[in-house]
Amino acid sequence: MALIVQKYGGTSVGNVEKIKNIANKIAKFIDDGQQIVVVVSAMSGETNRLTSMASIIAKQPSSREMDTLLTTGEQVTISLLSMALQDLGHEAISYTGWQIPIATNNIHSKARIEEINSKKITSQLEQEKVVVVAGFQGISAEGNITTLGRGGSDTTAVAIAAALSADECQIYTDVDGVYTTDPRVVPEAKRLDFITYDEMLEMASLGTKILQIRSVEFASKYQVPLRVLSSTQDGDGTLLISEQDFKESTMEKPIISGIAFSRDEAKLMILGIPDEPGIAFQIIGPISDANIEIDMIIQNQGHDGTTDFTFTVSRSDIHKAEEILRASAKKLGARKVQTDDSIVKVSLVGIGMKSHSGIASNMFKVLADNQINIQMIGTTEIKISIVINEEQLDTAVQKLHKAFELDK
Repeated sequence: MALIVQKYGGTSVGNVEKIKNIANKIAKFIDDGQQIVVVVSAMSGETNRLTSMASIIAKQPSSREMDTLLTTGEQVTISLLSMALQDLGHEAISYTGWQIPIATNNIHSKARIEEINSKKITSQLEQEKVVVVAGFQGISAEGNITTLGRGGSDTTAVAIAAALSADECQIYTDVDGVYTTDPRVVPEAKRLDFITYDEMLEMASLGTKILQIRSVEFASKYQVPLRVLSSTQDGDGTLLISEQDFKESTMEKPIISGIAFSRDEAKLMILGIPDEPGIAFQIIGPISDANIEIDMIIQNQGHDGTTDFTFTVSRSDIHKAEEILRASAKKLGARKVQTDDSIVKVSLVGIGMKSHSGIASNMFKVLADNQINIQMIGTTEIKISIVINEEQLDTAVQKLHKAFELDK
């Protein structure tokens, strides 16, 4: 008897009819003899509705009370889904995060899971019940209800799967798996049968929003087989596995698994600053202190004792970052500060890069042949990222996808 943890997001349980459909889907797994734990999000739109009410009540509601408010969304879903399963003749019981409990730290709105007591879930499974758990939430040692941040239900599901040593954790979404790139940009994109944890981490961090990064990190740390599936159509989806399992499961190992891209990019440049030790910290330190995440960085040494420094941030942070950078430029006697929010980042991702040379040169040749100028380059062991003008994004992704035969 396999033990499966399934997670359904807000769109999958968006209304009563959808909840009943999900109950019917779960019932088929039960009839096949599987033990099922279900993690669900709030119904689509519910979190926004609750947030809107809070903003009417108070200009700056406390983070503690916001967490208490927002977790009621999942509480509605778990109760309705349990009722739907019971109506189909299956024993089911619902639990909030604090009833289990899922122990977290005391950081509201972005809490981290510290421990899950699986005894209550195991006991109910032994009684042949479906256990329906509220995602996105837990309880701190101080007794405060906490939430895990955006995409937290994915993390809840993987953490429960790890605690139970489940055979598989299945994340049901509005897509039927992980694709070689976004099919809206490249219609020929193919669904991947397998992808490694490291590749998925890279793709998630680079703009592929199918899975929350923390859930992939959790799956990798505890070696939880994690599968991405469609909630509306049948199929095997995409299975996330370790690199060793990936090598054993595929005879012909692809060099590149996918192409990720992000439109949420902005570039800042500070020109003509002193070329001396500690200058990078004097630039980056104030930006980081403002909780602005920096991605790619380039420093170019000049011939006149000065240097130029370029880095990228999220577009939503560009104005705040520019204000801080101009203050630093004044202190450092910089020649100029420039910004550009018309850039995008395109990345090749694949564990095959570890054992194959020439990936970068092939990539650069394709871009050169299509008159696409590279503004910045960044690499890791399994990734090559470039920054280009946003008007050339679709062409770059389409040409690279074809050149590396990801459509085959």
